[in-house]
Amino acid sequence: MSGGVDSAVAAARAVDAGHDVTGVHLALSRTPGTLRTGSRGCCTIEDSRDAWRAADVLGIPYYVWDFSERFQADVVEDFVAEYAAGRTPNPCLRCNEKIKFAALLEKALALGFDAVCTGHYAKVVEDAAGTRELHRAADWAKDQSYVLGVLTAEQLEHVLFPLADTPSKAEVRAEAARRGLSVAQKPDSHDICFIPDGDTRGWLAERIELAEGEIKDVEGTVLGTHRGAQAFTVGQRKGLRIGTPAPDGKPRFVLEIRPKTNEVVVGPQELLAVDELRGIRPTWAGAPAPEAAELLRDRPAAGQASSSFPVLAQVRAHGEPVPARARLELVPGPDGAPVPELAVLLDAPLRGVAPGQSLVLYQGTRVLGQATIDRAHSLARPDVARRGPGREA
Repeated sequence: MSGGVDSAVAAARAVDAGHDVTGVHLALSRTPGTLRTGSRGCCTIEDSRDAWRAADVLGIPYYVWDFSERFQADVVEDFVAEYAAGRTPNPCLRCNEKIKFAALLEKALALGFDAVCTGHYAKVVEDAAGTRELHRAADWAKDQSYVLGVLTAEQLEHVLFPLADTPSKAEVRAEAARRGLSVAQKPDSHDICFIPDGDTRGWLAERIELAEGEIKDVEGTVLGTHRGAQAFTVGQRKGLRIGTPAPDGKPRFVLEIRPKTNEVVVGPQELLAVDELRGIRPTWAGAPAPEAAELLRDRPAAGQASSSFPVLAQVRAHGEPVPARARLELVPGPDGAPVPELAVLLDAPLRGVAPGQSLVLYQGTRVLGQATIDRAHSLARPDVARRGPGREA
């Protein structure tokens, strides 16, 4: 119970369904703020009190569990490490993966509970074989299946989403008011809970050491220098400090950040539209795609790949899914052993895609799986064309 209206109504519906419900609020910071700042965050002392008041109205036990150390290690430090590696992470998705449906679920099962129930807008259904699958919620405007794409088949066996079929958030608020829950009109939380003032760049500047490097164009020509590649984002136009204009006089944009060489690649705006995405650390929300399952079942060596399969690719929580074809490839890992990587070719280009974003694959309403974007390129780039799709610079 975060202290918001969604989790309060989810708990109420679980009680109505006859479950033995216990409310749990997660303390994710050792020094939480006393009051919320606008709609930022979800883990303040005020939020824990709102959750307690809701539990009291529902007549259920209520506890605050301290996961601050795990949250610091698995979410906050991961956030810093991803930025240091030149990627733009999604901490809410990482919190779902590492805290709410890992640490919390592990403790709940150890204490004898059957499932973790949350106020997420998503649906779990069983296929013909009895395997649980993750699907979009009825209200696509509030659908949160994207940030739940990290859930595994084992975790889906122990989750409940009572808001799955609710047609709108307005209905949830109206139900909360009918039930006498004080959070009925409480604003939704947004932004990053551990950066309550919203100044992500300033927060990171205190934690990442920057080093001077080169700014290059797509042909490899050095155009200038920068004070730290991690300070740039894909799609950035201002602050490049390039002394010479482009030959056509048009502005340049950041196309790629290369943390291994500390380089920033810039080019024309049209090259921000990417055709190919490469995803690392893929997971499957239920059964893998049959093509991927066949590849993994045969225990192949690096260099082998599955046949391609149709998907809808989504790279933002509320972004439009794009038709694409995906395949699973086995590439050499750091120790030489094969590791899986997703290669996705989009039917229509996407703009503003950065490494570190989560690539979630759908088939219809079903979440097939997800991966962390490691590379995103326009195949029109001459440097990409020379080395071939998916190859390292």
